[in-house]
Amino acid sequence: MIKTKKPDTITMLLGPGTTIEGTVEFENTVRLEGNVVGKIHSADGNLIIGETATVNGEIMVNVAIIMGRVKGKIYAGKRVEVYPPGRIEGDIECPAILIKSGVIFNGNCTMKV
Repeated sequence: MIKTKKPDTITMLLGPGTTIEGTVEFENTVRLEGNVVGKIHSADGNLIIGETATVNGEIMVNVAIIMGRVKGKIYAGKRVEVYPPGRIEGDIECPAILIKSGVIFNGNCTMKV
């Protein structure tokens, strides 16, 4: 019997109108639609920043998918994907990046394997 990997499921959702200040640590996949002020950290987790979300602080995750606003440095172990109307003000460090047309990115990108 062949085992297949389970699809990533969202383990936490921060809804619109909600704000968290401090450090957010998680496993698996988290989707943000609210606001985070502080650090977001996950050694092997995936972060989805929705269109209504705003993050002011440092992000350290495996995969970051961004459609909202980020002001701060982003470190990704695997990749960063940015889709409109995404807006990033800060530096990105990751081995692979995808930035779609219509995104605003003000910062530097360092690609390390």
